[in-house]
Amino acid sequence: MNWTRPADLRAQTLKLWDKGDLLRALIDPALWQPKRLRLVVPGSDALGEQLDAVRAWLPELQAVPQVRLVWRAFTHRLLGASSLPAECWLDTLPDALALIGKTREARRFEALLQSTRAMDAALFDCLLPWLRKRPLLALDLAIEWPRLLAVVGWLKANPRPGIYLRQVDLPAVDSKFIESQRGVLAELLDLCLPPDAIDPDASGAGGFCRRYGFKDKPLRIRLRVLDAALALPGLGADQDITLTQADFAQLALPVRRVFITENEVNFLAFPGLPGSVVIFGAGYGFEALSAAAWLQCCNVYYWGDLDSHGFAILDQLRACLPHAQSLLMDMSTLHAHRAQWVPEPTPAMRQLTRLSAPEAALCQQLVDGEVAAPAAGSPTPWPTGQAIRLEQERLGFGWVQNALAAL
Repeated sequence: MNWTRPADLRAQTLKLWDKGDLLRALIDPALWQPKRLRLVVPGSDALGEQLDAVRAWLPELQAVPQVRLVWRAFTHRLLGASSLPAECWLDTLPDALALIGKTREARRFEALLQSTRAMDAALFDCLLPWLRKRPLLALDLAIEWPRLLAVVGWLKANPRPGIYLRQVDLPAVDSKFIESQRGVLAELLDLCLPPDAIDPDASGAGGFCRRYGFKDKPLRIRLRVLDAALALPGLGADQDITLTQADFAQLALPVRRVFITENEVNFLAFPGLPGSVVIFGAGYGFEALSAAAWLQCCNVYYWGDLDSHGFAILDQLRACLPHAQSLLMDMSTLHAHRAQWVPEPTPAMRQLTRLSAPEAALCQQLVDGEVAAPAAGSPTPWPTGQAIRLEQERLGFGWVQNALAAL
């Protein structure tokens, strides 16, 4: 028997709640219109063959006080004049909320709306589009809402403050709270701040401070000086140095070659070379290097994993250093270390427009798992279609030294 039960009526109404429609009607009462719920009732055969079941079913439906049933009279061949519900309606918003047990939540949402409007009517008007779009999220944030409003109101009064988040001095608001709510705050601030208070080029959680004019934690670059003649005074023999982006940009050393590697052990073990430094990379992202104009006058070599992500990072590096060359990311290195290949589980699939033709061809072969065999020898077959990775730390150190000596 698939006749509509009280649980079915609640499930239909809960869908309205889950879409946010019921809370939106609290923001704008004009949005509420009586809702007709889907109703499946016994047919003529069931009335004749399952009369006892129909008599048990009907009082269950009538016992739901929040819905209004519209009845239809008819004449049955066995029962004579009879009637059954033909329509089921939710006439009021309070009825809908009571049916699914959300009256208390709705009151909490109404209190949130009223307190926001009372605190700052202009701020409330700015936030209305967000409240209409994300009413359920607003309800989930009801406890944090006053602090979120405090941050938004403070930034409206102090646009692009030029201080660290730690220096925002508001009751019950600390930098950890702001950092934990960056996603929501960004949506609210974009609605409430004037365009000249927002940096449109900064986005995402990492760009929050720059987007709204806070000081950000300075980017840092770690490097080793590979030539004793270039050693910075006052430091030991192991010239492992970490500089801020600003200090790195002003570095005044007669450097001819700069190596960038992603693996820390490779960075630490990198052999000494005249006129050279090595930088410990950090995967995707080279913002810290972009301001160092002196890098444009050096030979720059990037040594990454021999896989699609290694080439993707190289491609990204060339956005700020177009002259960067790949190092140990070639077919001969790949074939020389066939025993060290491992599968790459999730290859990078985006188009890499800054690779050379040989680099792009090798990258595609790595993704496809179809690296051509060298002229001599027959290496063990690789599983068809399995992407290949050769991690940089798996390369023989003698091979690395020979490649550097050949530059």
